[in-house]
Amino acid sequence: MTDIVLESVEEVAAREALLDLCLGEERRAKSSERLREGREPAAGLAFSAHGPDGRLAGTVRLWNVSAGPGKPALLLGPLAVHPWFRQDGLGGALMRTALDAARARGHGAIILVGDAPYYARFGFSSAKTGGLWMPGPFDRNRLLGLELTAGALDGARGLISPTGVEAARPSLAELIAGDVRRSA
Repeated sequence: MTDIVLESVEEVAAREALLDLCLGEERRAKSSERLREGREPAAGLAFSAHGPDGRLAGTVRLWNVSAGPGKPALLLGPLAVHPWFRQDGLGGALMRTALDAARARGHGAIILVGDAPYYARFGFSSAKTGGLWMPGPFDRNRLLGLELTAGALDGARGLISPTGVEAARPSLAELIAGDVRRSA
């Protein structure tokens, strides 16, 4: 049995290790990462899954972005599940948790870059993302969207750009003292 909870700051190192295991070091070079750099996840929309022994088994986060001018949206990702838990449906459970929470918080749309056959079962498609582009190279066939509110992505055009809260930066004194804990 796994528990899905809001992620905590104490999980930063474990989450980064899990992402490296599941997605590799090249994950840091992706266009989606440009949208997350220096930002905090959207409030209340970063989740961790813990296995029976309490260790981190999966993670998913959503980020505030604009899907072109005047089109607020969320960017989902990365979604990662430890290989030991992939056959247990944990990825789907994390997705449903994230989508339900985004809907409950009143968000209208979610976009992501991912495998269309996997994400289609949650309602994602490329039907309304054709007029959008990412900051850097991306595979247009993998740019997918989901409207949580009907029409939220109607007319979406332009560059997807970050709109969320900037991550706190450590002071020079904290860096020197080594007391810095990276905030998610």
